[in-house]
Amino acid sequence: MPTWFKRERKAIETPSEEERRIRTEGLWVKCDGCGLALWKKDLEQNWQVCPKCHHHFRLGAAKRLELLLDDDKWAELDAGLASSDPLNFVDTQPYGERLREMRQRLGMSDAILTAEGKMNGREVLCCSMEFAFIAGSMGAVVGEKVTRAMERAADRKTPLVIVSCSGGARMQEGVVSLMQLAKVSAAAARLDECRVPFVSVLTDPTTGGVTASYALLGDLNIGEPGALIGFAGPRVIEQTIRQKLPRGFQRAEFLLEHGFLDAVVHRRELKSYISNAFDFFLS
Repeated sequence: MPTWFKRERKAIETPSEEERRIRTEGLWVKCDGCGLALWKKDLEQNWQVCPKCHHHFRLGAAKRLELLLDDDKWAELDAGLASSDPLNFVDTQPYGERLREMRQRLGMSDAILTAEGKMNGREVLCCSMEFAFIAGSMGAVVGEKVTRAMERAADRKTPLVIVSCSGGARMQEGVVSLMQLAKVSAAAARLDECRVPFVSVLTDPTTGGVTASYALLGDLNIGEPGALIGFAGPRVIEQTIRQKLPRGFQRAEFLLEHGFLDAVVHRRELKSYISNAFDFFLS
């Protein structure tokens, strides 16, 4: 038999458990709601919502704008604003160093994007918070961007949407951060006087100084399903009052039941819900 016709037999190589894990690492996500293993790309195409139990994962600031604004067309405003380090604050690392790392990793100047675009053909202004940027905390820049957005909305008579996702005020900026609560609240009052609609969307989590200021000052306050919303966390409250909290305490559905929210809306329905609300407000 010619040598070229002979086939050398090779043993079938089975990848080890470690090799299989490395190949699939980062491709699957376990749902916190039902425990289902989800293909990451499918989850992204479904706007980070579990197709089985509808658990809402966190959605990045830019993706949120893509969800709410037409054809993913929007222009960023106040992109050049960036936090300084007024206190030379150091915890596990210097605050200035932490800011530089966040900007390089996320490509954002701070924890919020402000944009102008269209929602179902209507001109709107939209602010979207990024939790990955120091837990979406509100420092001088976040407060300034929100205030400017409210002032623009008032001057232009343009509806405003703010999507909150935050751990609260930014402790690294001390009292400068706390001052933002009063500033944005004053801007929201002016917006109300000008009768310009402001819709606030509270996602998981919305806590601390953001909840205590603009997040609950909307003409319409909407929570996403299962979102943690409150000032102090449930564990802190339990330790303070020494009582067990009710089931679902501080979740969006609990707040809706007790009158703190106007609606809880699925992410896929959010754009149409807000657009219909603006039709009502402006009719």
